[in-house]
Amino acid sequence: MKTAKYLLIGLMLTITAATQAKDYTATSPNGKIRVTASGSHDVNLKVELNGKLLVEATGLGLDNKTGSIRSAKVSRYAETIAAPFYRQSRFQTSGTQMDLKLAKGYGMHVRVTDEGVAYRFYTTRKGETIIQNETAAFCLPEEAKAWLSYTTNTEKPFAMAFQNTYHETALRDARPLPAFLPATVDGGAAKVTILESDLRAYPGMFLKADGDRLTALFAPYPKKMDYYKWRGMSYVSQTEDFIAKSSGARTYPWRIMAVSEQDTQMPVNNLVYALATPNQIGDTSWIKPGKVAWDWWNDWNLKGVDFEAGINTRTYQYYIDFAAKNHIPYVVLDEGWYDSSKGDIMNPIEALDLQGLIDYAAKKKVGIVLWTVFNVLDKHLQEACEKYKAMGVKGFKIDFMDRNDQTAVEMAERLAKTCAQHHLFVDYHGYFTPTGMNRTYPNILNYEGVFGMEEARWAKKETDMPRYDVTFPFMRMMAGPVDFTPGAMRNGTRHNWVECYQNPVSMGTRCHQLACYVVQDSPFTMLCDTPTNYEREQESVDIITSVPDTFDETLILQGEMGKYIITARRKGADWYVGGQTNWDGRDITLPLDFLAAGQYKATIVTDGINANHHAEDYRIEHKTLAASDHLQLKMASGGGFVAILKK
Repeated sequence: MKTAKYLLIGLMLTITAATQAKDYTATSPNGKIRVTASGSHDVNLKVELNGKLLVEATGLGLDNKTGSIRSAKVSRYAETIAAPFYRQSRFQTSGTQMDLKLAKGYGMHVRVTDEGVAYRFYTTRKGETIIQNETAAFCLPEEAKAWLSYTTNTEKPFAMAFQNTYHETALRDARPLPAFLPATVDGGAAKVTILESDLRAYPGMFLKADGDRLTALFAPYPKKMDYYKWRGMSYVSQTEDFIAKSSGARTYPWRIMAVSEQDTQMPVNNLVYALATPNQIGDTSWIKPGKVAWDWWNDWNLKGVDFEAGINTRTYQYYIDFAAKNHIPYVVLDEGWYDSSKGDIMNPIEALDLQGLIDYAAKKKVGIVLWTVFNVLDKHLQEACEKYKAMGVKGFKIDFMDRNDQTAVEMAERLAKTCAQHHLFVDYHGYFTPTGMNRTYPNILNYEGVFGMEEARWAKKETDMPRYDVTFPFMRMMAGPVDFTPGAMRNGTRHNWVECYQNPVSMGTRCHQLACYVVQDSPFTMLCDTPTNYEREQESVDIITSVPDTFDETLILQGEMGKYIITARRKGADWYVGGQTNWDGRDITLPLDFLAAGQYKATIVTDGINANHHAEDYRIEHKTLAASDHLQLKMASGGGFVAILKK
């Protein structure tokens, strides 16, 4: 991939002196968003939309060392970004940048685009820099509403899987718990979503509600590590009294305040990807996204076979046969293929002929992906990459990071870089919210950091996953793709869904599940159910496998966060449209004016007439349609639809 470069136009903009301690301003290309930088002891950024205050980021600084603004240089920039495996193949971005000179060798870059405002500190200092703390408070209007995902570990809040539903609340009534990013607030004029990008050798940001503001928190730098015997997973047992350390000149992560006047702008906001460091691995032609037959969610639950199903060679041959028959390019061997209690990644268990499986799969044009724990792979990194690449493995699903302190972030980058050197892609599971590292290392095909389908194995009815399913695409997908792991063939309504760990059931209809493959950004997407369940539902499998894994364009046609979403994605001349709703049934009129001129052969999969009682009920119809047509669609409670329109 050719690295896109900034086109610095070098236009100096007027710096206005609004107060005695100068205010420095910049405006987005469309003139709607204005950011004002000021401050006599630290930096404050005031963000306005059409002249109305949206958010004020105050007390921005590093250890009280950065101080006030000494001078400012303002320029415009524009960039065309090639984006392999992203929600669109390329896109353009432009904006205004302020370079603010601060005290003691520090500075701050501030950017304003049509999508929002971002800032980052940098330093030109020599020698070692220890950061005790980074300060920020995002102040909102008094009536602001918030959507927050809190830590699930109240005793050690920085140690958890970054998986929780959203607490939708008045900001002043938010719980006093650290929340991980993204966080969205609505003060009336627009929604503001706080994210971060280009997180490298630095801890990720948390936020904690404090009245009408959200204040920044960071995991301390680890001092001592220990290990859980089960899985050999590392955890922080002692910490330093600082958050980060580094040597020499460097930049720090971007802090983003994404601005959305309409909810439909949120899932296609590109700031996180655009602000990340460009591709550092060069050629990406060897990276092949695709769907993957997955074992863990369905508990290796084959039926009607003449062998004992489980983590063994015969079972995985069956998964490989299923994948080959349906042109699914990958099978993942999840936890259990090696003895995880010993962290023995270099040796598969005796019940598996791993090389035999890899060779068997290769003959059928199916690739094998291996699961592992982050620190276990890191301990054997070069050795494991060399061995499994030589055996024919295509990539790793890497799990249980469960922290985002500086050393965790460094580990994630080290793994991605080394795997890329061996032409291995990675899927980061048990991982914090992405921060654009998939632009820097495009062999990172997917991330978890989402309250995904695995939760259906132990969730309760009040969890309300259909509501979450139409909330996270607006917030979490702003940060990057999601390893949600959809595809359940056992589906339950609001009233008859049951918790079942060994034979799990999804909340919502079959069409709600099928729509995941269109609605969700996910270039490496699991089929979570068992092959023998899919074999009885071939129509559903055919719909799933007909949806591409990468796209040239993505649009959000309709939607409201927490209620419903309709996504359209273009691949070449063809369009794929998916819709999902919460537990409220919904009638939709969908204009097709996004289509090009000419006729399209349409396959439309909708909730069946009895889907409110039997969630697996659906119907398929075929039509010839054009841009002048409208679709009348009815989504059942927890329902959805898929429309495939071929030119």
